[in-house]
Amino acid sequence: MPPPVKLAIIGGGPSAFYVASRLLSLLPLNDPMSPPLRVHMYDRLWAPHGLVRYGVAPDHPEVKNCTNKFDTTATDPRFHFFGNVNVGSTPLHSIPHALHLPLTSILNNYSHLLFATGCTMPTLHPAIPPSVCCISALSLVHWYTQHPSRPPPPALDKISHLTIIGQGNVSLDIARILLTSPSVLRQYDVPEHVLEVLSRSTIKHVSIVGRRGPLEAAFTTKELREMINLPEASMIPIEPNLLIPPSGVTLTRQQRRTLELLQKGSKNPPGSTPKSWSLHFYRSPASITPPSSASALDMATLTLAHTRLDPATCRAVPTGESSTLPTSLVVTSLGFHADPETTFFDPALRHLRAYGGRIACSKGSALKNIYASGWAANGAKGVIASTMIDAYAVASTILSDIVPSSKAVITAVPPPPEMEIAPDELLNHHPDLDALPSEIVHGIKDGMVTQYDDWKVIDAEEIRRGRALGKERERMGWDEVPSFIALSRARP
Repeated sequence: MPPPVKLAIIGGGPSAFYVASRLLSLLPLNDPMSPPLRVHMYDRLWAPHGLVRYGVAPDHPEVKNCTNKFDTTATDPRFHFFGNVNVGSTPLHSIPHALHLPLTSILNNYSHLLFATGCTMPTLHPAIPPSVCCISALSLVHWYTQHPSRPPPPALDKISHLTIIGQGNVSLDIARILLTSPSVLRQYDVPEHVLEVLSRSTIKHVSIVGRRGPLEAAFTTKELREMINLPEASMIPIEPNLLIPPSGVTLTRQQRRTLELLQKGSKNPPGSTPKSWSLHFYRSPASITPPSSASALDMATLTLAHTRLDPATCRAVPTGESSTLPTSLVVTSLGFHADPETTFFDPALRHLRAYGGRIACSKGSALKNIYASGWAANGAKGVIASTMIDAYAVASTILSDIVPSSKAVITAVPPPPEMEIAPDELLNHHPDLDALPSEIVHGIKDGMVTQYDDWKVIDAEEIRRGRALGKERERMGWDEVPSFIALSRARP
């Protein structure tokens, strides 16, 4: 029988859970050929599920159905979740109340380690750094999903025109939330304090700016269709010549459908609704000039460089022309990258140094029994379905190291031929399977560390509170979590 395996997973989002669920299913509990196994998951957030809870738009509840599978994974007695635990160095956007756990405590207690820490930092635009009139999309998303980092609410009651830089799905999510009536959003997982701010919003128009054309826009047709069908907003028509594909270009199905939707325009005729939105193609931010006064009527001036698409590289290049766009607030939505403070971060890649699911040292050798999955390994790309596929492949790679003869390892991604496996000098070859780092033991006792049973009690309470308000759920904040957990643990 293979030696016992004790895997620590850092991160509690979809990638982490998919790797855990795959390993637990491939190494059945009662199979005499399976090695003794423990999977311990650590997350800096007190609630599990990562982007599913704190990144998915609240009016897309169907995307969160994957948590049912995660709940099933958590019932395996070999699995344990520990929330509100920040492993390693303090991240740039730390959670103040999270328990600090040195990485050495993980290395001393586990035989295998998986980083599933995601890409938690927003990519900023050098021409328009954060300021009073420019914020990141991540800050706005974390506000309306009640992320534990607790970003301040935007002053929507002082904004009439908002500009989003970037044309991905996150941009359309934000625009849709801001252009949808709070009475419609109330049925979803939107906190009451967020609804209160949205109810005072004075936003009349949202501009969505991209440096390339409609064929290169990153949003999906599903998200575009939702924007076009907004009941209380209309789209400003796009210049027809922008919607003519270049000669000789074969369109994909999505590109063809995108052009059809943009040519058709919004459900509501322009000018017939209290709110509106527009797509601006071939424009890139050049600078932003703050308003000259604090008056809500005085807007910032966003200068946009005009661009064209270089057919050889498909990159946007400046034409030398520019224009200005008066706006109340700019939101940059240009993607995400991993936290530079994360161990094994590669500045050139902007995520962890990983190849085929294996973490590599700076000299290029793979570190034995240390892995990465999801956005942490590959960068911020793909959706939950692609995350699952990647996670399953990484699980097979881990399994190939645990049980080399297993039939399930055929999907493992081998390291490049030139990559050697470095000697295993970091992890514990003979860990106590049921022991926990002392910091975690004390954290659980003090009510600072959450476990999955705690989450399920909170989950049920959030749903109960939501039903009382006629909505999906009403979220609980950390300010009441410790006392609520203490009461639930005290009940017989």
